[in-house]
This record gives sequence, structure tokens and C-alpha cells, in this order.
Amino acid sequence: MSAFITPEIRRRLKNRKSAIAGVAAVAATTVALSLAPSGDAEAGVQTEAAAAAPVAWKADAAKTAALHESISSQQSAFEAQFKATQAKAEAEAKAKAEKAAAEKAAAEKKAAAKAAAEKRAKEQAASRAAARKPAKVTYPNNLDGWIREAMAIMKKHDIPGSYEGIHRNILRESSGNPRAINNWDINAINGVPSKGLLQVIKPTFDAYHVPGTSWDQYDPVANIVAACNYAADRYGSMDNVNSAY
Repeated sequence: MSAFITPEIRRRLKNRKSAIAGVAAVAATTVALSLAPSGDAEAGVQTEAAAAAPVAWKADAAKTAALHESISSQQSAFEAQFKATQAKAEAEAKAKAEKAAAEKAAAEKKAAAKAAAEKRAKEQAASRAAARKPAKVTYPNNLDGWIREAMAIMKKHDIPGSYEGIHRNILRESSGNPRAINNWDINAINGVPSKGLLQVIKPTFDAYHVPGTSWDQYDPVANIVAACNYAADRYGSMDNVNSAY
């Protein structure tokens, strides 16, 4: 509690105590002087003073008691005022601390609520994005799957060609064997045999290769897409090819 005694209160308390001590000293001096006989007085006067001393002492003692009572009363009032001031200061400090704690708690709660809301928003956005994102399409590892996957890639690159046209030319060129190779025609004699489902030679495959597909000439999807890209450039579409090309 002493932490709340301000320098002003200390000064006032010190002055009040000094004043009380001064008044008490004056009262004691007055009583002493009233009782002390004078050295120059006559014997008769001394006798009368001595006779009157008990009466004077009683009067002075009553005054001193009244003075002490007044001082004590003033001191009690001052102490009560001091305690009230100190209690008020403590109450104000407590209220200030409680207010600061409440404001801090409210700010932390608000920040937590904001963070939770932002997290929910991100999670919901991610969920919506995942829902909108189309599932990855898988194709069977057979002639039907190869043609359909090749057509999906051709669509992205605006390469024309129908399922029927591609399927028809594959059956004629390789009978659906992705490892087919022609080792007897002019291309083979020139060292660039036709390979794969649609029997394309290496220079043609490289020239019409479509990004995103394999560079392996035997890869069925890459072979179909490159051959259809070449057919579109030379014949308008693989649908227009009905013989060796």
C-alpha cells in the first residue's frame, strides 16, 4: 500500500507532524512558566503565587488536554483522509488494470476469431477449387484407349480427325500393333523404316511431334498424334487418308 503515498502526501504529513510537535512544545513551556516563581518577587507575592499555583495548574492542564484532544482529532481526520486517498488510488489502479486486461482479452478474442474465419475461408475456397477441378481422366492401355487419349490431345492442339478415321487407318497400317515396323519398303531401304500404329518414319515423327507427348516413335499415343498432325497438314485430316500416305 505504501506504493501509493505520493510525494505531496508525504510533505503534508511531515508538516502536520511538525506543527503538532510545535504546539505541544509551546503548551508545555506555557505551563512551566506559569508555575515558575520570579527571583525578584517579594516573599508575599511568592506566597500568593504558590497558593494560586494549584488553581493555575488545573486550568493550564485542562487547556493542554483540550489542545491535545484537538490535535489528536485533527491527526485522526488527516489519517482518515490519507487512508481514503490511498484507497481511492488503489481502487483506480485496480480498475485501470482490470480494464487493460479486459481490452487485451477482447483484442485476442477478436484476432482469434479473425484468424479462424480466414482459415475457414481458405479451406472453403480450396474445397470449391477441388470440386471445380475435373478429375484426371484415365484411359485403358489398349487400342481404344490409345485412340481416345490421342484425340483428347489433338483437340487441345486443334488437330482434326475422327475416331473412325484413325481406327480405320491404324488397322490398315499396323493391324493395331504399336511395335509394328516396315523393313522392306523404300523408306526401310533408305534407313528410315516406318514404325508404330500409323507407320510414320522418324523424320516425319520428329517434324510433326506434338508437345506433351513422348518422343518414343513406338509410343502409341505419340505415334497417333504425330501421324494425324502430318495428315492434317498434307490431306486436311486423317479422315481423308484411305491408303499409304
